[in-house]
Amino acid sequence: MNNLKKRILTSIIIFPLSIFFILKGGNYIVSFLYAILILGNYEVFSVFKRKLTIILIDVILVISLLAFLFLRNDTASSFFLLIWIIILTIFSDTGGYVFGKIFNGKKISKISPNKTIAGVVGSFTLSILSVFVIDLIVELMTGFDNNFFLKTKFFLLAIIFSVAAQLGDLTISYFKRLEKIKDTGKLLPGHGGIFDRIDGLMFVVILGYILYTLKIFP
Repeated sequence: MNNLKKRILTSIIIFPLSIFFILKGGNYIVSFLYAILILGNYEVFSVFKRKLTIILIDVILVISLLAFLFLRNDTASSFFLLIWIIILTIFSDTGGYVFGKIFNGKKISKISPNKTIAGVVGSFTLSILSVFVIDLIVELMTGFDNNFFLKTKFFLLAIIFSVAAQLGDLTISYFKRLEKIKDTGKLLPGHGGIFDRIDGLMFVVILGYILYTLKIFP
């Protein structure tokens, strides 16, 4: 459980810091995303040797950062969508880790041996819980108690986003397995490197951007 404590402490630091830059916007968010791009590229070129892997991961990273910036700056709806995506991804990852540790059970893939069915259930459970959290945040920030997020489609989207987060995690795990490495770095205690923290988030942000531009959200 020592690793769990590290993960929680790291998340407690990362989440408020990320929210700070997102709320400030402008040059703050641009600088924040540039920092992630630089650190991410350092990891990619340091630990991955296969050219195709480097290209694919770098393309996913760049697209996700652009999608992140667009959602932050477009409208109030896209802004709250981005906040929800961040919260949901953290909840999904935490739910998968905690449920997997507590209940263990059957593994779901050789790509990531620590992934279990219990972990998947935990990811879905906490992802659904994130809907109530973002609805409360919207109420606190806008002053309107209209239960905007407490609609059926957002609970369905929570499951879809959680699937995307878990697939993102498995995708990066697959690339790491090809290189025979466990983590992409040691920058974030309990998590590993930048990509060990944002693997699922990259995929969810891209999906969120697509759904937003297709006007499926809000």
